[in-house]
Amino acid sequence: MKKVIATDKAPAAIGPYSQAIEVNGLIFISGQLPIDPATGDFPSEDIKEQTAQSFENIKAILAQAGLTKDNIVKTTVLLNDIANFAGMNEVYNAQFTGAFPARSAFAVKDLPKGALVEIEVIAAR
Repeated sequence: MKKVIATDKAPAAIGPYSQAIEVNGLIFISGQLPIDPATGDFPSEDIKEQTAQSFENIKAILAQAGLTKDNIVKTTVLLNDIANFAGMNEVYNAQFTGAFPARSAFAVKDLPKGALVEIEVIAAR
């Protein structure tokens, strides 16, 4: 029933979790930090570049499942500071065409590795 989805084109899990799990046609992608899988580092300390990298990681996991961003139905965005919302939102807006997925966005106290953003998604076949 439950299928693990993993790719080396996105950063490996940094804890006891999977990159993604598929069940009943839904793909649950764990929160993606803006880690470049080739370097293991953030692209920069810029919210726009970090948001773009998080989406690159999401796209890689979706591709491993045979899906695209068009399959995303829900996102959750975690920000280290709500002041980063506008920069994140600018990049986020450019990721989708047509109907946007449902979304929640929160400012949290801290994110792993000092990231500015983390994005998790649910996609449907």
